[in-house]
Amino acid sequence: MTVKKGQILELKIDKLIFGGRGLARVNGFAVFVEKAVPGDEVRVKVFKKKKTHAEARIVDLITPSPFRVKPLCPYSGFCGGCSWQFLDYEKQLLFKREHVLEPLEHIGQLNDVRVHPVIPSDKRFEYRNKMEFSFSDRRWLLPEELSRGDISRDFALGLHVPGTFEKVLDINACLLQADLGNKILGDVRRYVKESGVAPYGLKSHEGFWRFLMLRHSASYDTWMVNVITSEWQQSRLQPLADLLGEQYQDITSIINNVNTRRASIAVGQWERLLAGEPYIKDKIGRFEFEISANSFFQTNTAGAHRLYEVVKDYAQLTGQDTVVDLYSGTGTIPIFLSDVAGKIVGIEISKGAVMDAQRNCKKNRVNNCQFICGDIKAGLRQIKERPGVMIVDPPRAGMHPDVVKAVRALSPDRIVYVSCNPVTLARDLATLKDDYHVVEVRPVDMFPHTYHIECVARLELISQ
Repeated sequence: MTVKKGQILELKIDKLIFGGRGLARVNGFAVFVEKAVPGDEVRVKVFKKKKTHAEARIVDLITPSPFRVKPLCPYSGFCGGCSWQFLDYEKQLLFKREHVLEPLEHIGQLNDVRVHPVIPSDKRFEYRNKMEFSFSDRRWLLPEELSRGDISRDFALGLHVPGTFEKVLDINACLLQADLGNKILGDVRRYVKESGVAPYGLKSHEGFWRFLMLRHSASYDTWMVNVITSEWQQSRLQPLADLLGEQYQDITSIINNVNTRRASIAVGQWERLLAGEPYIKDKIGRFEFEISANSFFQTNTAGAHRLYEVVKDYAQLTGQDTVVDLYSGTGTIPIFLSDVAGKIVGIEISKGAVMDAQRNCKKNRVNNCQFICGDIKAGLRQIKERPGVMIVDPPRAGMHPDVVKAVRALSPDRIVYVSCNPVTLARDLATLKDDYHVVEVRPVDMFPHTYHIECVARLELISQ
């Protein structure tokens, strides 16, 4: 049988691939099926055909997989926030381990690496300390809402439909954040709708209200409200800040970020403090961090603590070691390791992140960390002392080939590689395998009900 676009097929899903789609085969030809689970028997419609595979959507779930569970959230399957909520959590962990193991074997040609079981998240819901909601002048309706005439379609405050920039679901509550965040979300929605001021149009690029970002301190149970608008208008913003401040004593920071650009990002060109402090505080282990509106901080605080404990374990520090930390961000890993290292040098390209790292060191009375602000390749050229340990925590794209060369030239005794992308992890480890033995990899689940997985790899220098 030749698979064609528009064709209806009956398939049985064999496995779940990285990215969260089910895989079935027609005479050996791969068909990727959205929102499918191994064991599902489905009727699907092919919407895209390529030389190597086809992509399809479920038309009818003939026989559901025993791995399926009933989602708690009414937006599950439509919202991009947690695309695996219909999949049993224990099975999620098994599939995530496979998504780490398979690229190591197929891309990295690393067939003898010990990949441990996934460390589960302490919480399966309410685990996110940061949520970003979009305003829109066009509301995308759920199937059961299409026939209703009482729903206004010219306003939404919520989350995007996966793979789109202009389709926004109006979300009453997100189960990934603590309940108070949903109450704040509701109050902001009511205020904005009653204000009569138009939300920002993602196609027209007109309107005032753009994003609502909520940050939650897991350690202190306090909140930051960051309202992103297209311009500064105190007369519209201050009453909202006053309302929230009176309603919730747990809100300790209210910020306005102004983004006049068309780019749909919740980061302003400048910001103003409307109430409280310009940051909130949270802790990882015994260390406290000040988190400003646009600072990076791991979105699962308890998960970050577990992840960093694995990093500390794999680094095997003695208290005398020199450590180099690449992509050091706001300094969370260097500070977390500071009490078991001799000296730590972090390299980070973002000036703001380096300033945050220096401030957090001072706040925690950490005096054995220093930071180089600049490109990673240039920063590595400033390292004159061979480090005993190197920590690598790159973005999803992984390490640039020139960075890999510089790491090999420094030849630290141990490398601890922290990855949010198993594919680029496997690629980078393959480029290091002539010099380093990949001893073990430990996945850590920081994002339940999604296909995303963090993992930590331990590498040891091969004796020459």
